[in-house]
Amino acid sequence: MSNRFTVAAVQLRVGNDKSANLAVAERLVGEAAARGARLVSLPELFSWGGRREEEAAAAETIPGPTSDRVAELAAGLGIYLVAGSILERADGTTKAWNTCCVFDPSGKSIATYRKIHLFDVAIADRVAVRESDTRLAGDRVEVAICDRTEVGLAICYDLRFPELFRRLVDRDAKLICMPSAFTMATGAVHWESLVRARAIENQVYLIAPNQYGRGGSGVLNYGNSMIVDPWGTVLARCGDGDGVIFADIDLDYLTRVRQEIPCLEHRVLRG
Repeated sequence: MSNRFTVAAVQLRVGNDKSANLAVAERLVGEAAARGARLVSLPELFSWGGRREEEAAAAETIPGPTSDRVAELAAGLGIYLVAGSILERADGTTKAWNTCCVFDPSGKSIATYRKIHLFDVAIADRVAVRESDTRLAGDRVEVAICDRTEVGLAICYDLRFPELFRRLVDRDAKLICMPSAFTMATGAVHWESLVRARAIENQVYLIAPNQYGRGGSGVLNYGNSMIVDPWGTVLARCGDGDGVIFADIDLDYLTRVRQEIPCLEHRVLRG
């Protein structure tokens, strides 16, 4: 990729039929590639959404059926594909990792990130989720190199932990992809503020594809997938429904923002 290239974020509602979910994801990713996107990101758990008690049965190995299919999709379209996340089976436990894989235009896996922060939240009369009941937490910060461009990885609830984003920038991230299934209860009040804040304070482009609607899990998701630039400007936003949003990434502009307000260089508290 050059210093200027097009990216896309895919938004969809995810049910408990993997084949149906993958068909929609493939169609939307294909639309993104046809319109010139060099890097496309899917939302969190794009291939399956179901009840907590069904997660162990739905989990897969990586490599496995779903990751192989999206690797073939990336290769067939000749794009970098951030494959949202997949429930990854772990040995010796019924719990699974929530894992994001990145594939290059040949279909090769170039990065794998396991979600670090688990969403254990109860908001009275609105939403109650305990991911730790069925999922394992990752422990590694990951940056993918997509044709000489550093792309940091985060997933959904990670958005509330700015120290992770700062670690990604310390590893030279210029762009951060954050596949999500952000709930309506929290998204309606916090989603845009937090997405823009993470982009502004770290002076990065932030691609935030989100699920929308009430999927197979029963949780109502917020939608409003966004792409935000290092100045905090919302370059693209998706409303409700399946869709793809696009934006141009300009790395020369990112460099200028960092030079004009060199806050990353002015940091005093580190580590």
